[in-house]
Amino acid sequence: MKNDLRQYREARDLSQADLAAAVGVSRQTINAIERERYDPSLERAFKLAAYLDCRVEELFDPRLNGTGQAPESFETTARTSRRR
Repeated sequence: MKNDLRQYREARDLSQADLAAAVGVSRQTINAIERERYDPSLERAFKLAAYLDCRVEELFDPRLNGTGQAPESFETTARTSRRR
């Protein structure tokens, strides 16, 4: 998922290890989120946003992979699945 975690972390002069300790994860988890190799759970995303004093939507792009398009709704997916 596209995110601005690194920018928010660096703006607060925090290392990956500092942020990780503050929200109860490993430094490797912070690194993976920043590199968009791992999508945090909703709970973890809210913890990160709260610690960095911003909204989840400011930290993480709510659109699918930053494409500007919202993910398909369940109804659309269900209709498509039934046609197969």
